[in-house]
Amino acid sequence: MKRMLGEINMFKELARQGKQISDDLVVKLLQQGEYGVLSTIGPNGYPYGVPLSYAYVDKAIYFHCAIAGHKLDNIAYNQSASFCVVNKAVTLPNKFTVSYESVILYGKASEVIDTDEKYQALLALVEKYASDYIESGKKYIKNDMHKTKVIKIEIEKVIGKKSN
Repeated sequence: MKRMLGEINMFKELARQGKQISDDLVVKLLQQGEYGVLSTIGPNGYPYGVPLSYAYVDKAIYFHCAIAGHKLDNIAYNQSASFCVVNKAVTLPNKFTVSYESVILYGKASEVIDTDEKYQALLALVEKYASDYIESGKKYIKNDMHKTKVIKIEIEKVIGKKSN
């Protein structure tokens, strides 16, 4: 289909459609991924990518961070973000490649202000990364929630891929 003059294709489709994975597998990878890499753009025009722990809840990515820092400065400058999760990476030296599953998503990042949503996001992180410590995690959240910020990425586009 020809693009009309002035129309912008914000997100490219996967070049090799045969490697695209199902929506169900995308959700599974987002739920089970150990960490993801957040990429943002700052006022200096340079990209910034940082690995972080996250939770996937209700079609959004949540992560926590310090009260101030590079991520927050960039998000304040430009809410557009991408987030990448890679799973099951296995080097295949005899084939000069790597086998993996990955998800890249694009969306708008913003601070979670609502106290209930912030609590639920932090609880989702505890459930994912410290499932043996739910009760002490709840106490930790209630006592120290004011010492952290929670960021939500509202997903606009997601692409999953499986190689080899």
